[in-house]
Amino acid sequence: MRIDVAFTPAEAGPAHVAIVVDVMRATSTIAQALASGYRRVLCCGEIDEARALREQLGEEAVIGGEREGVLIEGFDLGASPRDYLEPRAETAILTTTNGTRTTLAAAANAEHVILGSLLNLDTVAAAAREPGEDITVVCAGYKGAFAVDDAYCAGRIVGLLGGERTDAAVASAAIARAYPTAWEGVNARTYGPPGLEDDLRWCTQENTLSVVPRFTRMVGPAAEVTS
Repeated sequence: MRIDVAFTPAEAGPAHVAIVVDVMRATSTIAQALASGYRRVLCCGEIDEARALREQLGEEAVIGGEREGVLIEGFDLGASPRDYLEPRAETAILTTTNGTRTTLAAAANAEHVILGSLLNLDTVAAAAREPGEDITVVCAGYKGAFAVDDAYCAGRIVGLLGGERTDAAVASAAIARAYPTAWEGVNARTYGPPGLEDDLRWCTQENTLSVVPRFTRMVGPAAEVTS
Protein backbone atom coordinates (compact mmCIF):
# COMPACT_ATOMS: atom_id res chain seq x y z
CA MET A 1 0.00 0.00 0.00
CA ARG A 2 1.43 3.34 -1.10
CA ILE A 3 0.70 6.46 0.94
CA ASP A 4 0.95 9.90 -0.65
CA VAL A 5 0.06 13.43 0.41
CA ALA A 6 -1.02 16.24 -1.90
CA PHE A 7 -0.39 19.51 -0.06
CA THR A 8 -2.75 21.32 -2.45
CA PRO A 9 -5.66 19.99 -4.56
CA ALA A 10 -3.72 20.73 -7.75
CA GLU A 11 -1.03 18.23 -6.70
CA ALA A 12 -3.50 15.36 -6.42
CA GLY A 13 -3.63 12.97 -9.33
CA PRO A 14 -5.92 9.95 -9.79
CA ALA A 15 -6.14 7.84 -6.64
CA HIS A 16 -7.86 4.69 -5.46
CA VAL A 17 -8.61 6.20 -2.04
CA ALA A 18 -8.52 9.94 -1.33
CA ILE A 19 -8.78 11.40 2.16
CA VAL A 20 -9.77 15.07 1.96
CA VAL A 21 -8.51 17.26 4.82
CA ASP A 22 -9.65 20.79 5.58
CA VAL A 23 -9.23 20.68 9.32
CA MET A 24 -10.25 24.35 9.80
CA ARG A 25 -13.04 23.89 9.11
CA ALA A 26 -14.94 22.10 6.35
CA THR A 27 -14.09 18.44 6.93
CA SER A 28 -14.40 18.87 10.70
CA THR A 29 -17.79 20.56 10.22
CA ILE A 30 -19.08 17.88 7.85
CA ALA A 31 -18.07 15.13 10.28
CA GLN A 32 -19.81 16.96 13.11
CA ALA A 33 -22.96 17.53 11.05
CA LEU A 34 -23.27 13.84 10.17
CA ALA A 35 -22.52 12.77 13.74
CA SER A 36 -25.20 15.16 15.00
CA GLY A 37 -27.88 13.61 12.82
CA TYR A 38 -27.88 15.31 9.44
CA ARG A 39 -28.56 12.61 6.84
CA ARG A 40 -26.24 14.13 4.26
CA VAL A 41 -24.12 17.14 3.41
CA LEU A 42 -24.13 18.52 -0.13
CA CYS A 43 -20.79 20.15 -0.91
CA CYS A 44 -20.98 22.99 -3.44
CA GLY A 45 -18.16 24.88 -5.04
CA GLU A 46 -20.03 28.12 -5.65
CA ILE A 47 -22.42 30.25 -3.63
CA ASP A 48 -25.00 30.48 -6.43
CA GLU A 49 -25.05 26.68 -6.76
CA ALA A 50 -25.72 26.33 -3.04
CA ARG A 51 -28.55 28.86 -3.17
CA ALA A 52 -30.13 27.11 -6.15
CA LEU A 53 -30.04 23.76 -4.34
CA ARG A 54 -31.63 25.37 -1.30
CA GLU A 55 -34.46 26.68 -3.46
CA GLN A 56 -34.91 23.25 -5.03
CA LEU A 57 -34.96 21.30 -1.75
CA GLY A 58 -36.97 23.80 0.28
CA GLU A 59 -37.55 22.93 3.93
CA GLU A 60 -35.66 19.66 3.54
CA ALA A 61 -32.37 21.59 3.65
CA VAL A 62 -30.44 24.32 5.40
CA ILE A 63 -27.68 26.26 3.71
CA GLY A 64 -24.35 27.06 5.33
CA GLY A 65 -20.89 28.24 4.46
CA GLU A 66 -18.28 30.94 4.44
CA ARG A 67 -15.99 32.99 2.28
CA GLU A 68 -12.72 34.17 3.80
CA GLY A 69 -13.94 32.70 7.10
CA VAL A 70 -17.04 34.94 7.20
CA LEU A 71 -20.70 33.83 7.14
CA ILE A 72 -22.27 34.32 3.71
CA GLU A 73 -25.08 36.87 3.68
CA GLY A 74 -28.50 35.25 3.66
CA PHE A 75 -27.26 31.79 4.68
CA ASP A 76 -28.81 29.90 7.58
CA LEU A 77 -25.51 28.77 9.09
CA GLY A 78 -21.80 29.43 8.92
CA ALA A 79 -19.00 26.90 8.57
CA SER A 80 -18.35 26.28 12.26
CA PRO A 81 -18.88 22.71 13.49
CA ARG A 82 -20.66 24.24 16.46
CA ASP A 83 -23.39 25.48 14.07
CA TYR A 84 -24.34 21.88 13.28
CA LEU A 85 -24.81 20.33 16.71
CA GLU A 86 -28.62 20.32 16.45
CA PRO A 87 -29.99 19.18 13.06
CA ARG A 88 -32.41 21.68 11.55
CA ALA A 89 -33.18 19.62 8.43
CA GLU A 90 -32.27 16.33 6.76
CA THR A 91 -29.75 17.96 4.44
CA ALA A 92 -27.05 20.54 5.02
CA ILE A 93 -25.86 22.36 1.91
CA LEU A 94 -22.34 23.67 2.43
CA THR A 95 -20.00 25.87 0.40
CA THR A 96 -16.61 27.02 1.69
CA THR A 97 -13.52 28.78 0.46
CA ASN A 98 -11.41 25.63 0.21
CA GLY A 99 -12.81 22.40 1.63
CA THR A 100 -15.96 21.82 -0.41
CA ARG A 101 -14.11 22.59 -3.62
CA THR A 102 -11.40 20.11 -2.66
CA THR A 103 -14.06 17.48 -2.01
CA LEU A 104 -15.46 18.03 -5.49
CA ALA A 105 -11.99 17.75 -7.04
CA ALA A 106 -11.29 14.52 -5.14
CA ALA A 107 -14.64 13.07 -6.22
CA ALA A 108 -13.60 13.56 -9.84
CA ASN A 109 -10.19 11.92 -9.31
CA ALA A 110 -10.61 9.04 -6.87
CA GLU A 111 -12.58 5.79 -6.68
CA HIS A 112 -13.23 6.22 -2.96
CA VAL A 113 -13.35 9.60 -1.17
CA ILE A 114 -13.31 9.95 2.62
CA LEU A 115 -13.28 13.19 4.60
CA GLY A 116 -10.80 13.33 7.45
CA SER A 117 -10.18 15.52 10.47
CA LEU A 118 -8.75 15.27 13.94
CA LEU A 119 -12.26 14.70 15.30
CA ASN A 120 -12.49 11.32 13.55
CA LEU A 121 -8.80 10.55 13.13
CA ASP A 122 -8.71 6.85 14.05
CA THR A 123 -11.93 5.82 12.30
CA VAL A 124 -10.94 7.59 9.08
CA ALA A 125 -7.53 5.89 9.02
CA ALA A 126 -9.15 2.49 9.62
CA ALA A 127 -11.71 3.08 6.86
CA ALA A 128 -9.03 4.19 4.39
CA ARG A 129 -7.07 0.97 4.96
CA GLU A 130 -10.07 -1.28 4.19
CA PRO A 131 -9.79 -1.25 0.38
CA GLY A 132 -6.12 -2.27 0.68
CA GLU A 133 -5.04 0.04 -2.13
CA ASP A 134 -3.01 3.21 -2.56
CA ILE A 135 -4.13 6.22 -0.51
CA THR A 136 -3.64 9.93 -1.14
CA VAL A 137 -4.34 12.45 1.60
CA VAL A 138 -5.50 15.61 -0.19
CA CYS A 139 -5.02 18.85 1.74
CA ALA A 140 -7.40 21.68 0.95
CA GLY A 141 -4.73 24.27 1.72
CA TYR A 142 -5.67 27.90 1.30
CA LYS A 143 -6.61 29.27 -2.11
CA GLY A 144 -4.43 26.74 -3.87
CA ALA A 145 -1.41 27.20 -1.61
CA PHE A 146 0.15 25.12 1.17
CA ALA A 147 -1.40 25.44 4.63
CA VAL A 148 0.43 24.03 7.63
CA ASP A 149 -2.74 23.12 9.56
CA ASP A 150 -3.89 20.70 6.86
CA ALA A 151 -0.35 19.36 6.43
CA TYR A 152 -0.25 18.69 10.17
CA CYS A 153 -3.54 16.79 10.09
CA ALA A 154 -2.41 14.86 7.01
CA GLY A 155 0.74 13.88 8.85
CA ARG A 156 -1.28 12.59 11.77
CA ILE A 157 -3.30 10.42 9.37
CA VAL A 158 -0.15 9.19 7.61
CA GLY A 159 1.23 8.13 10.99
CA LEU A 160 -1.73 5.77 11.41
CA LEU A 161 -1.70 4.23 7.95
CA GLY A 162 1.58 2.37 7.63
CA GLY A 163 2.48 1.40 4.09
CA GLU A 164 5.16 2.72 1.76
CA ARG A 165 5.38 6.51 2.02
CA THR A 166 6.20 8.97 -0.73
CA ASP A 167 8.47 11.91 0.06
CA ALA A 168 5.41 14.12 0.56
CA ALA A 169 3.97 11.64 3.06
CA VAL A 170 7.30 11.52 4.91
CA ALA A 171 7.32 15.33 5.01
CA SER A 172 3.77 15.56 6.37
CA ALA A 173 4.56 13.04 9.10
CA ALA A 174 7.62 15.12 10.03
CA ILE A 175 5.43 18.23 10.27
CA ALA A 176 3.05 16.37 12.57
CA ARG A 177 5.91 15.27 14.83
CA ALA A 178 7.19 18.84 15.05
CA TYR A 179 4.20 19.94 17.14
CA PRO A 180 3.59 18.35 20.56
CA THR A 181 -0.18 18.94 20.47
CA ALA A 182 -2.91 19.26 17.88
CA TRP A 183 -3.62 22.77 19.13
CA GLU A 184 -0.06 23.83 18.33
CA GLY A 185 -0.06 22.08 14.96
CA VAL A 186 -3.31 23.60 13.73
CA ASN A 187 -2.68 27.00 15.32
CA ALA A 188 0.68 27.22 13.54
CA ARG A 189 -1.22 28.71 10.62
CA THR A 190 -2.15 32.40 10.77
CA TYR A 191 -5.91 32.75 10.31
CA GLY A 192 -7.51 35.80 8.74
CA PRO A 193 -10.70 36.89 10.52
CA PRO A 194 -10.68 37.12 14.31
CA GLY A 195 -13.05 35.12 16.48
CA LEU A 196 -12.10 31.60 15.39
CA GLU A 197 -10.61 30.62 18.76
CA ASP A 198 -13.60 28.50 19.79
CA ASP A 199 -13.53 26.68 16.46
CA LEU A 200 -9.80 26.09 16.86
CA ARG A 201 -10.45 24.47 20.21
CA TRP A 202 -13.27 22.39 18.75
CA CYS A 203 -11.40 21.22 15.64
CA THR A 204 -8.28 20.23 17.59
CA GLN A 205 -10.15 17.69 19.68
CA GLU A 206 -9.07 14.16 18.80
CA ASN A 207 -11.25 11.11 18.19
CA THR A 208 -14.45 12.55 19.60
CA LEU A 209 -16.46 11.25 16.60
CA SER A 210 -16.74 7.79 15.05
CA VAL A 211 -18.38 8.81 11.75
CA VAL A 212 -16.65 8.30 8.41
CA PRO A 213 -17.94 10.87 5.91
CA ARG A 214 -17.87 9.40 2.40
CA PHE A 215 -18.62 10.82 -1.03
CA THR A 216 -21.53 8.83 -2.42
CA ARG A 217 -22.73 10.54 -5.62
CA MET A 218 -23.18 13.83 -7.40
CA VAL A 219 -26.44 15.69 -6.82
CA GLY A 220 -26.43 18.24 -9.61
CA PRO A 221 -23.26 20.31 -9.07
CA ALA A 222 -22.83 19.12 -5.47
CA ALA A 223 -20.90 16.21 -3.98
CA GLU A 224 -23.15 14.28 -1.63
CA VAL A 225 -21.40 13.14 1.56
CA THR A 226 -22.98 10.64 3.94
CA SER A 227 -21.74 8.42 6.75
